[in-house]
Amino acid sequence: MQQPLSTGHGAPLQNSSTAPECHQQVPSKAPLAPTAGLYDFTYYQNNYQASVHNIVRPSLCPTSLGTPQGPGQMHNALPLGPNLIAAGPRFDPVFVSTPPQVGYVPSGGHYPGQVHYNVPSQSTTQGIPPSSSYPGFSYHHPMPVFNTQYNAHLTSQTVHPVAAQPLVGVLSGHVKPLPETGQRPIQASFQPYPAGDAAASWQPLPRALMTTSTGPVINLPAVASSANSQTSTGPPLSMPHHINQSYQPDRAKVATFPAIGAPLARRPPSSVDPPVSSSASPAPATEAHHDSTSSATTAPAPSDPCPLKSTKPFGYAYPTLQPGYQNVASPSHSVNQPIGPGYSPGPQQFTQPFSSVNQLSSNMEGLNLRNKRRTEALRQVSLLQERDILPPVPNLIPQSNLSPELKKLNCSPDLFRCTLMNIPQTQALLNKAKLPLGLLLHPFRDLTHLPVITSSTIVRCRTCRTYINPFVSFLDQRRWKCNLCYRVNDVPEEFMYNPLTRSYGEPHKRPEVQTATVEFIASSDYMLRPPQPAVYLFVFDVSHNAVESGYLNICCQSLLENFDKLPGDSRTRIGFITFDSTIHFFNLQEGLSQPQMLIVSDIEDIFLPTPDSLMVNLHESKELIKDLLKVLPTMFTNTRETHSALGPALQAAFKLMSATGGRISVFQTQLPSIGVGCLLSREDPNQRSTTKGVQHLAPATDFYKKFALDCSGQQVAVDLFLLSGQYTDLASLACMSKYSAGSVFYYPSFHHIHNPAQVEKFQKDLKRYLIRKIGFEAVMRIRCTKGLSIHTFHGNFFVRSTDLLSLANINPDSGFTVQMSIDENLVDTSIVCFQAALLYTSSKGERRIRVHTLCLPVVNSVADVYAGADVQAITCLLATMAVDRSVSSSLSDARDALVNAVVDSLSAYRSTVSNLQRSVLVAPNSLRLFALYILALLKQQAFRTGTSTRLDERVFAMCEMKTQPLVHLMLTIHPNLYRIDNLSDEGSIIVGDKTIPQPPILQLSAEKLSKEGAFLMDCGSVMYLWIGKNCSNNFISEVLGFPNYASIPQNMTHLPELNTILSQRTNDFVSWLRDSRPFLSIIYVVNDDGPMKANFYQKLVEDRTESALSYYEFLLHIQQQISK
Repeated sequence: MQQPLSTGHGAPLQNSSTAPECHQQVPSKAPLAPTAGLYDFTYYQNNYQASVHNIVRPSLCPTSLGTPQGPGQMHNALPLGPNLIAAGPRFDPVFVSTPPQVGYVPSGGHYPGQVHYNVPSQSTTQGIPPSSSYPGFSYHHPMPVFNTQYNAHLTSQTVHPVAAQPLVGVLSGHVKPLPETGQRPIQASFQPYPAGDAAASWQPLPRALMTTSTGPVINLPAVASSANSQTSTGPPLSMPHHINQSYQPDRAKVATFPAIGAPLARRPPSSVDPPVSSSASPAPATEAHHDSTSSATTAPAPSDPCPLKSTKPFGYAYPTLQPGYQNVASPSHSVNQPIGPGYSPGPQQFTQPFSSVNQLSSNMEGLNLRNKRRTEALRQVSLLQERDILPPVPNLIPQSNLSPELKKLNCSPDLFRCTLMNIPQTQALLNKAKLPLGLLLHPFRDLTHLPVITSSTIVRCRTCRTYINPFVSFLDQRRWKCNLCYRVNDVPEEFMYNPLTRSYGEPHKRPEVQTATVEFIASSDYMLRPPQPAVYLFVFDVSHNAVESGYLNICCQSLLENFDKLPGDSRTRIGFITFDSTIHFFNLQEGLSQPQMLIVSDIEDIFLPTPDSLMVNLHESKELIKDLLKVLPTMFTNTRETHSALGPALQAAFKLMSATGGRISVFQTQLPSIGVGCLLSREDPNQRSTTKGVQHLAPATDFYKKFALDCSGQQVAVDLFLLSGQYTDLASLACMSKYSAGSVFYYPSFHHIHNPAQVEKFQKDLKRYLIRKIGFEAVMRIRCTKGLSIHTFHGNFFVRSTDLLSLANINPDSGFTVQMSIDENLVDTSIVCFQAALLYTSSKGERRIRVHTLCLPVVNSVADVYAGADVQAITCLLATMAVDRSVSSSLSDARDALVNAVVDSLSAYRSTVSNLQRSVLVAPNSLRLFALYILALLKQQAFRTGTSTRLDERVFAMCEMKTQPLVHLMLTIHPNLYRIDNLSDEGSIIVGDKTIPQPPILQLSAEKLSKEGAFLMDCGSVMYLWIGKNCSNNFISEVLGFPNYASIPQNMTHLPELNTILSQRTNDFVSWLRDSRPFLSIIYVVNDDGPMKANFYQKLVEDRTESALSYYEFLLHIQQQISK
C-alpha cells in the first residue's frame, strides 16, 4: 500500500526498537528485485513554500543554548527538486538466488610477501551461478595510526571476503522528532591481486559456488524527505539563559558583569596560601534506503526469546566453547533483554580468568591506576588561590573507568570524543552534575593507517543495523549480541573464517571485531545509482574589484600547478564560469583549437548556451583547460564593470551540476549587487565596538539557503572563498555552504600587493583544498546504546531524518557536534557505545563505509561524572551552542548562557561533592580550566563586545566554531604561549630526522612576558612572535636576520631559515606546529610599534581590558553568582 510522505513534515518516523517492517527471514534467498512495482513513489515539485525552518520542535529538549520549552511545532518542509521521491519498499513473494557482488580490486603493485592460498573447492547444488567464498587477504595494523601531518601519504590494508549485504540504519534507542535548531562452509582458492596506494588486497578466484541473497538495488534519483536546517537548535527563544538545559534552571538570568571601573578585589600576590586539596541525489544507497530493505547476506537471526524467570550461567548448553567465548562479563539482566541459556547482555570482554599470579597482579595494578586517576581528577582546586592552573604541556584527555582491554580497543579521541568520559546512569544524575552531554566527531580525518576491508559480508545487527564492532558479545561461535540494542544475531558462515590466522571458527578475532575504526568497500547494495565521478566547477568573480585584488592570477596558477593532483579518476570532469554583471561560460569541448567564451547577459532568466560542452573530461580536454587557465587572468584586466551578479551565476552553476553532483567552488570579492540574491550593506561601522546587542547575525535573504538545499538534493556541495576588504554580508552568503555541507574560507583585506601574508595563506590553503581527499554523495548516521538519544546536530550538513545527515561532500578538515540526552535509566548495563557510520563515494568511484565505535562506562555517582568531565570537549560543545543562541536570540543571551554554564556546574559541584566551606570557590581538578576557557570564549572574536569587530569577521569566527574539529578549535579559543628565545633540547622529541624542542605552555597574561625574551603565541590560523625591547641581539640576528630590535620591520610575516643553531631550532618548532593543522598559519612578528600589537594583547585573555574582566575578576563574579 502506498504511503506517501506527509507534506511538510519529512519522512515518517520509525521506532528504532523494532525491526523494519519489510524484514524477511528467508535463508539464503533474496527477493526478486525488479524496478517496476517494487517501490511506490511520491513526487515533489520544484517550488518553494514558506520560509524554511527546522522540521520538528519537541516539547522537551534538554538543549543548552536554546529557547524555552514549548509545545511541539511543525514547519513546512522544503521540496528539493522535481525528481525527488519517497520510496516505500514492497516485496514480491517470488524468491531467486543471486550471485554475490564481485569484490573490489584496486590497481597498483602487489603487496610484498603475499603467498598463494589454494583449497579444493566444492560446489553447491540448485544450479546457482558461480561465485567466490572464503576471504583471503593480508592485514597488518589492527588500529588506525593517526597522521599528525597533513597531506601525508595514506596507507591502508584492504581485505577481500564475500557476499553482499545492504545497509540498513536505524538509530538504536527511541527515535525522536528533530528539534529546531546458515550455509555450510564453501572453500575457495585465492590469488594475490595488485593494490594501489600502498594498499594490500586479496581477490577470491571464482571457482566456488555459493548461494547468497541480496537486497534490491534500485537506481533512484531521490534523496531527501525534508528540508531541515543543518543545525537543529534546541528549545524556543524565551528560555532562561542556560546552556545546560538538561536540568531545570532555578533562576531566570545571571546578573550581568560588573561595569568596568566598579570596585573589585585585586588578584592576590603569588605568595598566597597554598591551594586547598583533598584526598568526560540523489542519495546513493543511503542508510535511509537500506533501513527499509532486508539484510540479505547475513544468516537470518532468530527472534529474541522471551525472558525466563531464572537465568542459567553463561555458557550453559555450550560445554565445548572456545576460550575466546568464555568468561564474558555480564551485567545484570535488563527486563527488555533476552535472557536464558547462552544469552548474555554484557559486552564481550576478550579476557581470560586470572590464569597466573602475574596476570592477577597486572589487573590489580590497572585498578590502582584507575583509582589514582580518579582521585587526581576529583582533587579540589581553590580557583582564587591557585594561580598556575594551566598545565605546562597540552591538556590531557581524561581517562574513563574502562578496563585496560577495552581502552586498547576504543576509538581514538581524535576521531570520536564525548564531553563526559563516564556516562551518568540517569538523566537525573546528569541534571545533578549540570554538565552538557554531547559528542564531537572528526569522521573523515586523514589517517596514515586505516584498516580497509573488502567483504561481501558486512555483518550488522538485524534490528538497529549497528555494524559489528569490538564491543559486541559473542555468546558462542554462532551468535553475537548487539551492544546497542542487545538483539542476538547469527554469525554468517563467511564470518567464521579468520583472515588473520587463516583458520576457521574464530569470528571474534576478525579485524572488524579488533578495530574500533574500520572502513568497508561497499557493494552495489549500498547504491541507488552508479557511483558518481569527481566533478569540479569553479565560479570566479571577475568584476573590477576582483581584478584589482589579484586573486584570479593566484587561483589559475595554483590550478595549473596542481592540475594532475586533483582527486579523481578517468571520469573526472571540470568546468568554469566567470561573472560580473553578466555570466560567462567556457566551451572546452575536445577538438576545439582554443577555448570559447559564451556570454549570457539575460541574468533574469539564466540558461546554458551549450549544455553538453561546458563540463568536460579533465583528461580529454587537458590542453584546452590549461590554455584557459593561462589566459583567464588577463581577459578582464581592463574591465570597468563594478556589479556582481552572484545569484544568477549560482543558478547557472546548479544547472550544470545537478545531473551528476559534485563540488562548486565560488570565489567572491564584493557584495552581490544585481540579479537574484542581491544584498545591501547592513553593517554600521560606528556600532562595531558596541556593548549592546550585535545586529544582523542572521541572513538577510533565504535565497542562498534555498539554493544550498537544492544543491544538497542533487549531491552538490558549495564551497565559498570570500576575499574582500569591505563588508560582504557573510551571514547571508555563508548559507550556501552551511546547508550543502560545504566550507567557508575568508581572507579579509586581501590584496596581492598590500597584504602579502594573506596572499601566502591563500596560496597554501588553496593547494590543500585542491588536493585533499574528498568524498561525494555521503550520508552519516550516529547510533547509540538503547536508552540514549541524539536531539541536536551542529555543523555544515542537511538533516534528512532524525538521525541521518546528508553530506553532498565530506572533507578531512570538517568536524561535527551532537547533543544527547538520557531517555531511559542505564542501570542494567555497565557500558554504553556510540557508533558513527559514514557512507561515501571516493574520488576513485568506490562506495565506502567508514565506521567509528566509542565505548564508555556507566557510573552511578555524581563524583564519577565530574571525574570524567572533558573540559575541552565541554567548552567546544558550548561554543557551538552559543553560536546558535546568538543567531536565534541575541549575542548577550549567548554570553549570559556561557557564564551560567560555569556558575551552575561549579555550584552543583560545591553542593554535591565538595566538603570545603561555602565561601571558597572550588572546582574538581578535571574542571579547573572551565572558567578560564569560558572567559577566553567570551573574549573570542565571535562573542566579544566592546572591542571593534567587523561583522563579517565575527560571522566567520562563528562559522569556524561550528565546523572546526576540537584540536583546532581549542587553539582558536585559548591559544598556547611559549617562550622561544631560550629553546633547548631538554624534553625535546624526535620527528623524522629533526629534534623538536618542547617549551612549556605559559599562561596568557602579560605577567608572563619579559622584555628580555621572545614569545610565540599559537592561535591556530595565526601565530604571533612577540619580541621584547631588551631581547638579546644574538637571538634577533640569528633568528630574524636583523642586527637589533630597532631594525626589525613592522610588517614582518615570515621567519628566515638561517644557518645558525637558534634559527634551526626555532624554525623546526614553528614548522612542527604548522604541520599539525591542515591550513597555513600566518606568523606575524610583533614589536611595540607594529600594527599587530593590539591583536596580540587582546589574546592575553587572563588580563583586563577596557571592556572585559580579567580572569581573577571573572572568578570573583562567578563566586558572587554562586553565593546568591
